[in-house]
Amino acid sequence: MVPKAMLDMVLDQLSMLREQVAKMQETIEKLVEDNRKKDAIIEEKNQIILNANRARFGQSSEQRKYVLSDGQLSMFEITGDGNIQREAESEKATEENNTVTVAAHTRKAKRTMEELCANLPVEEIVTDLPEDEKVNAQGEPLKCIGKTEVRSELIKEPQKAYVRKYYIMVYADPKAEERTGEADIRRAPTPAPLIPHSYASASVVTDVIVSKYMDAIPLYRQEQIWKRYGVDLKRGTMSKWVITVAQMYLKIIWKKMKEYLLKLPVIHADETALQVNKEPGRTPQQESRIWAYSSSKRAPYQMRLFQYEQSRKGACATNFLEGFAGILVTDGYSGYGVIGEIIRAGCWAHMRRKWLEAMPKGATTENSAAAKGYEFCGRIFDVERMIEDLPDKERAAKRQKMTKPIIDEYYAWIETIFKPSGKLKEAVTYAINQKEYLCTFLYHGEIEASNNTVENAQRGVVLGRKNWLFCDTPDGAQASVIADSILESAKANGLNPEKYMNHILTVLPDRFAKEPNADIEDLLPWNDQIKEICKLGV
Repeated sequence: MVPKAMLDMVLDQLSMLREQVAKMQETIEKLVEDNRKKDAIIEEKNQIILNANRARFGQSSEQRKYVLSDGQLSMFEITGDGNIQREAESEKATEENNTVTVAAHTRKAKRTMEELCANLPVEEIVTDLPEDEKVNAQGEPLKCIGKTEVRSELIKEPQKAYVRKYYIMVYADPKAEERTGEADIRRAPTPAPLIPHSYASASVVTDVIVSKYMDAIPLYRQEQIWKRYGVDLKRGTMSKWVITVAQMYLKIIWKKMKEYLLKLPVIHADETALQVNKEPGRTPQQESRIWAYSSSKRAPYQMRLFQYEQSRKGACATNFLEGFAGILVTDGYSGYGVIGEIIRAGCWAHMRRKWLEAMPKGATTENSAAAKGYEFCGRIFDVERMIEDLPDKERAAKRQKMTKPIIDEYYAWIETIFKPSGKLKEAVTYAINQKEYLCTFLYHGEIEASNNTVENAQRGVVLGRKNWLFCDTPDGAQASVIADSILESAKANGLNPEKYMNHILTVLPDRFAKEPNADIEDLLPWNDQIKEICKLGV
């Protein structure tokens, strides 16, 4: 029989061993958890680096070329009968008629001069024989049998600057003073100036506005360009011209377009950052905002309106959209949730971007949940391309039949993703939180599946901001968004923005001089006469 003292000692040792094992197990679990957290941080940092490299070096399009297509991912397009066709086969079919065969490979046919310059006027230069060579040996005149084209050239003449002086003729009745004691002097009507007491013309201010807001040329560089023409035109002067013209003329067009926008059934909205240096009570480092609003692709009037605000609060959108009671298409920003009587629709392009940002290098649908989510979004846009030209009711019916099953499968699949982290967790959270808004388009054929219409309108604004960096004053910021609104709306209606801006600034001074509240309906960018006057390439 084992002595009790020895048994107690063995039991004590067993108890100590159990405590040590428990502590070791606790340490192991803690180390495993720490390791998991560090792996998540490393993965998140890798995703940040990958997305930064994509933004800097990758393709600008969000097409599915980002995902490896080794049989796993469907690089597909949907054909008219609902069948799925590989993207490569589709591209081959569409390009077959636009290729020429050369040794060992095919390539796209070069565009001809006629295709490149279809909208340009043509000047003919004819080279003729000297008169003494237009006769034969017997002195008889030769007969012209035609002319032969030998080549075509694209010509661009440099801009020129000159001074235009206005004079009015003055007449007097020489005998009036003798008859009445008062002189009878008559003057021709004076054309109204664009800006009172200024040498600014419609053409010069148009050039300044288009150069800055369409060609992204800051005013200090425009100042240097003017010097090459022998004109010492200061950037401060140009800035005052833009602000004055925006307040006197362009803002009236902007307000009228806003009236039309708020009556439409669908509006797209988005916002982007802006730096304004001299805002009262704020530092230059505090971000302001450019809010962007757009009509839908199917709207009878195409408008792109921008609004300068000092904050990103939802109240800014609420104030702008007062009176609107339709469908608002936006990204997932919660600020739009405070707007009253509207139906809100989400953006599948933003959803797709979330999956893209979470996608590791070399992703396929077999090894990456992000790639699988990305592929689901691609399938939705495949259907959208196929039904794009259908009437609203038919498009909604097709979405119910073809797209809804994809979305149902999509959300069922999301439930199977186990403990996502980093960017993948952000994508999953976005999908779940935005489900109601992402599904709105299924029931409304008049709206798009994405918010790309307004995002595309902002590209010029963002590009310009990268060049001119900031607005100096709130007045300058307000003038900037108004000018951008006019130019982007002109582009959306197929106009030449420079011609449109010049036409507005040429017509309105005289019109407002005669009647300050004159009608401007005929100057809106969708007016048929405006489309004829300001069409591209003429």
